[in-house]
Amino acid sequence: MKRGACLINTVRARIVDRDAVDRALRSGQLAGYAGDVWYLQPAPDDHPWRTMPHHGMAPHISGSSLSAQARYTAGTREILESWPAGRPIRDEYLIVDGGAQAGTGPHSYSVSG
Repeated sequence: MKRGACLINTVRARIVDRDAVDRALRSGQLAGYAGDVWYLQPAPDDHPWRTMPHHGMAPHISGSSLSAQARYTAGTREILESWPAGRPIRDEYLIVDGGAQAGTGPHSYSVSG
């Protein structure tokens, strides 16, 4: 890409070379990066995109309807009310449990995918 260009990724994070994006931003080759998903998700603590400059990451809800967003909000509220009350969090809301990937869709976050 031309020096100073901005890369806007509305597809999937895996479509770009994670480390190349990081290097391009740090060197000034890219002026900015915007995306709505990470690869891997959830991103590990040492993921370079956590500290790279000139980027913005949005939650991946671009294709959701207003009714789906209302369900997400209700689920978030349920989690926030369950945790301090000592009630278990429903499996479909879990991403990690006891340090391991959990929930109804852990295959969605697999490294081999």
